[in-house]
Amino acid sequence: MKRLFTLSLSLLFCSIVAFGQGTAGEDAKQEYRYLVDMPSSGILEKGSVGISTDILPDGIVIGRMEVGVFQDISFGISYGGANIIGSGSPKWYRYPGVNLRFRILGESLTYPSLTFGFDSQGKGEFYEATNRFGIKSPGFFVSGSKNFQFLGYLSFSSEVNYSLEGKDGDNFLNLMVGAEKTIGKSVSAVLEYDFAFNDNAARLYGKGNGYLNLGVRWSVGEGLTLGFDLRDLLNNKKWSAGSADRAVRIEYVRPI
Repeated sequence: MKRLFTLSLSLLFCSIVAFGQGTAGEDAKQEYRYLVDMPSSGILEKGSVGISTDILPDGIVIGRMEVGVFQDISFGISYGGANIIGSGSPKWYRYPGVNLRFRILGESLTYPSLTFGFDSQGKGEFYEATNRFGIKSPGFFVSGSKNFQFLGYLSFSSEVNYSLEGKDGDNFLNLMVGAEKTIGKSVSAVLEYDFAFNDNAARLYGKGNGYLNLGVRWSVGEGLTLGFDLRDLLNNKKWSAGSADRAVRIEYVRPI
């Protein structure tokens, strides 16, 4: 998986000059699949591949590759670790992450789109003692999204998920809500709130405030989208000093 992780990063940077479609702004041709951490109902088009990299504090880097396998079905794998950027030995995650999406209902004028999926990739450091990430993986989820025309496009998303990371004794059905607003042809702002019902009882990792995250996405060229995130604006996590932390996302999508 370490070799696959390195290959994914190489493909991301080497394929920038190739043809593809961006995911931010009014001219986006591909659906976004995540706001910040929250899965949306978006799915890659059949025959498309997406490669993304999240760069977070503590030298954490997570690479992800997704493929639109069939119409309304996508599959992906991810891998990463802590202290990859910095000095000393990297702390690689124990297992690669797997994600699968299946669209149950397409969006109409009346109904939102609905997607069922599974994603085992969490964020932050992986804690062996409790077999969980600092930010738990979504696990099984159902996500709905609805788009409106308002000074460009405005979309709202909600998601119910059940993470498999329950060894800490704090697991429950969880809820996330979020929104995206396009700003011109190539920029979008995203906002999400994770109620963290599955991370508010043991008080080992979360304080019970939930996670409020804000991000900006910019389609800088065909297929290439850059993102900047402010995470944990409510200072919920106990395993990191300070309040909001900063993260960068790089994404590339293109037809196979």
